[in-house]
Amino acid sequence: MNLRHPNLSRRAAVQAGAVGLLGLGMNHLAGLRTASAATATPHGKAKSCIYIFLSGGLSQHDSFDLKPDAPAEVRGEFNPISTKTPGLDICEHLPGLAKQSNRWAVVRSLTHPTNEHTLGHYFMLTGRSVTSPGFVGDRKPRPSDWPSIASIVGDQVPRRSDNLPPAIVLPERLVHWSGGVMPGAYGGLMGRHRDPFFIEASPYGNPFWRGAYPEFTFANETKKAPKESDARIYQAPNIALSPDLNLNRVNSRVNLLREFDQQRSALERSAAGQSYDDHRQSAISLLASRDVRRAFDVTNADEATQIRYGRNSYGWSLLMAYRLVESGVNLVQVNLGSNETWDTHGEIFHRLKDKLFPPTDRALCAMLDDLHASGLLDNTLVVMAGEFGRTPKLSLLPESYHQAGRDHWGAVQSVFFAGGGVCGGTAIGSSDKIAAYPASNPQKPEDMAATIYHALGIPETAAWHDELNRPHHIYHGQPIAGLIS
Repeated sequence: MNLRHPNLSRRAAVQAGAVGLLGLGMNHLAGLRTASAATATPHGKAKSCIYIFLSGGLSQHDSFDLKPDAPAEVRGEFNPISTKTPGLDICEHLPGLAKQSNRWAVVRSLTHPTNEHTLGHYFMLTGRSVTSPGFVGDRKPRPSDWPSIASIVGDQVPRRSDNLPPAIVLPERLVHWSGGVMPGAYGGLMGRHRDPFFIEASPYGNPFWRGAYPEFTFANETKKAPKESDARIYQAPNIALSPDLNLNRVNSRVNLLREFDQQRSALERSAAGQSYDDHRQSAISLLASRDVRRAFDVTNADEATQIRYGRNSYGWSLLMAYRLVESGVNLVQVNLGSNETWDTHGEIFHRLKDKLFPPTDRALCAMLDDLHASGLLDNTLVVMAGEFGRTPKLSLLPESYHQAGRDHWGAVQSVFFAGGGVCGGTAIGSSDKIAAYPASNPQKPEDMAATIYHALGIPETAAWHDELNRPHHIYHGQPIAGLIS
């Protein structure tokens, strides 16, 4: 592996060189780095990020980049509608977002070089469009993987809450229908202690059912429908106390901490004891904090909230994301549909119109409304993307579907941004006449990631460190110009 050091300012370089001159040992270096980082001037206004991931790949032609003048086999069945912003049109089946265009922007020119699900996930979850040394692509996360955007943010952005992990993924892991786990969402080279905290609110069920259950469920292939019904149930994660430990015994954190110490004393004495402290603190908070329980218990929200967000996995997930940001989490990744729900190879117009857009439009608008009403929208960056876009031309897989769809297409996709200083009512970049390739201002996953890091105030000179304490660049692209004020 080629080791590259982070960009250093002249001042930082002089300070680093002084280590040997002043007789300081390597044990002082971490503190020196921390002091140097603390002097950096934050340039982002966001404090949190909600990264909505549409596993399977959103069709740009049928959402944020319609081509009404293209041939029929390209433009599809949907019509563009005007938004609140003159000249900015989106799909007619996203009416809520059309009314809120002053709050969001779209980048229509993000590109990367793969049409493959696993690698596309890896690129878009790590913000790197090159593979790490040793990457296999067999749906097995490895310690040699690049760290996820969530892991880097969790490591680099100052924690806003002592009660919650800095980075959380919900409501489920991204698991392929074959049973393999999509790489890219984990700590990788940073170490497992930098994995985001996974909230398993949606136990993995039959992989051939998809959509925002229970209201918007559909079978993967219409000609090969599953024999069993969709039995998934959305529930708050299990954070109950052990049977012999009731709340009367844990009225203070001291008592609860003693309980953990008694059970985990061997681990505390191990070399991993320090890294376990964060996990212990998270566990304590999950057990004892009423605010945390409220953030998780979204299925029992009041009637008005349930109506606004929708009583389905998409609505509950975005409500949970809002509440977690409100409670101080730095980054929440929301997987709107595991198992490649947005992989619309067939029945694309029916699925988008009746199954995917309604719960997404409703819940996303409700979340933006709540962020705005609570004063959190200005300092919460919202990003929505998939692993790639879809092919320009419609095609039919007759053995699986009755109607046409679009296949995988990494060459261009549309990415949604809101809040966190985003210049609302803005379209950045463009695709060609059939939305096949960028026509202007192409962007890469590295630029999307840099935009997130920049918005959250991570300095360009910052670095993450692997388990051998070797520094690695955080920025591999540039923040998208014109997107954030």
